Formats: sequence, C-alpha cells, structure tokens
Amino acid sequence: MQGVPDQFNDEKDSAQFRHLPQLPGVELYHAHISRYAFEPHTHEAFGIGTVTWGAERFRYRGAQYVAGRDSLVLMNPDELHTGEAATEEGWQYRMIYLEPEILETVTGSRNWSFSEVVNHDPLRAGRISQLINGLWRESDSLAQQGLLLNLIDTFRPYARHLPSGPQGSTHRFERIRDYLHDNYMHPVTLDDLAAVVSLSPYHFQRMFKAHFHVTPHQMLMAIRLWRAKQFLTNGMPAAQVAIASGLTDQAHLTRAFSQRYGITPVRYQKQVAR
Repeated sequence: MQGVPDQFNDEKDSAQFRHLPQLPGVELYHAHISRYAFEPHTHEAFGIGTVTWGAERFRYRGAQYVAGRDSLVLMNPDELHTGEAATEEGWQYRMIYLEPEILETVTGSRNWSFSEVVNHDPLRAGRISQLINGLWRESDSLAQQGLLLNLIDTFRPYARHLPSGPQGSTHRFERIRDYLHDNYMHPVTLDDLAAVVSLSPYHFQRMFKAHFHVTPHQMLMAIRLWRAKQFLTNGMPAAQVAIASGLTDQAHLTRAFSQRYGITPVRYQKQVAR
C-alpha cells in the first residue's frame, strides 16, 4: 500500500503528519492503526487528541491505559509512551502536539500540566476532533490562530499549572534526562550515566527504571528519534539525519523511526518539510 511504512503489517494501517508554517511548534497527526504496536517514544510536546473510532491501549508513566471512542488523550511533554490496538479492528485517532513555548505564548500561562491522561468526554472530544481537522485544512494564518485558541480553550479545563520554586524542584534523575538531551549524538554507556548521579551502574539502572518506567536506552532512543524529526523537518537528508541523531546509518534510522512513529523518515519529511 503506497505511503505506508514497510514495517506496517496490515494494509489498513496508515499515519500522516502535518506542520503549519505559520504556527511553528505545532504538529498535527491523523492515523488509523489496526495491527501495529508502537515502541516507547516521545513527542517532547503536549499531546492532545481524540479517539474517533475503536480503542487504543498504551503505557504511560508506568501504568496501562485504554482510550476508547470519544476519549480525550492528554499527555505531558517528554513522557515516553507506547501504543497498540485494544480492539480487533484497531483504532482511529487525531492528535495535535504543542510545544510548551507556543502554549505559553498563546495563553500567557506557564507551567501547564495534565494529571489525567485519558478522559471520556464525548462533547469536548468531538469539538477537538473538528478543530484539529479544521487546522489541517486551513491555510490562512489568522484563521489558524483562531482555531488554535479555540482548541486550547476546549481542553483547558483539564489542565493545571504547577508551582514554580522549591515545590517544583527537579529530582536528581532529571539531570540524567538533561545529560541524554545534551549527549544523544554520542555513544552513551551505563557507566557514563551512573557517574552523573554517583551511583553504581546496576543500582542506577534499577532506580532509573523505577523513576521513569523505561530503561536508559529506551529514553535515549526516544530522544534521538525526536531530534531526527526536527532534522527531517528542516530538510536534512535522511542519511545525514541518521549520523546527526547518533544512529548507525540510514537503515537504523528507518527501522527505529518507523517503530516509534508509524511512518518512514523519508515519508515523514515529504509530509512536513518546510
């Protein structure tokens, strides 16, 4: 089936991304997934979406969730998650990914967060689905900005704003996340990471997984693939993206990218490149 990654096992599986040049920091996503199972990945942005048909099962913050039709899915940035069908027929869903900066710019409010990842709310889910579709089709910049504001106002009742200062102080393992973001393009060893927080390697690995619910390697790969999306968006050739992202070669990039986003790097670039 043309346009579907080689890794998809069912001809009904498809995924499409769209960027809006007038709204940097916004990514739109439509998908129908029947048999494919997404490996842990991150979007480094707030993920807001709706299930329009079927049901999805996913892991998020160490727990298993099921989002059925008319559910709102509200994810915080930098949270790794999986995704697979919870029904025989699969599921269809629409998402918008908003980088924290654009959410703060549009609303004037900082430190956004969602406490509940799945919310059954047919009215708001239907409205958000319509607004995502509207943004997908709209080309006028002023109209896009209006649609985005309406969309944010629709999911805003589910948001909260975390306090600044000591109450929001960073856990020491957040330093590991920062280290991985700073060094994703280089080989990283367990000893390197353990040294950042002065722990033995295997004690560190157990504590890391207890805190983040993924292994250090899973987080590193998620960061590398998120960086790859940025490079592809800016037009970098896929072979160069592989090296810049810390991956072995283009084949490694294609396999890892498709496992996490359901689309090949080249196809993704064709959809979103500026």
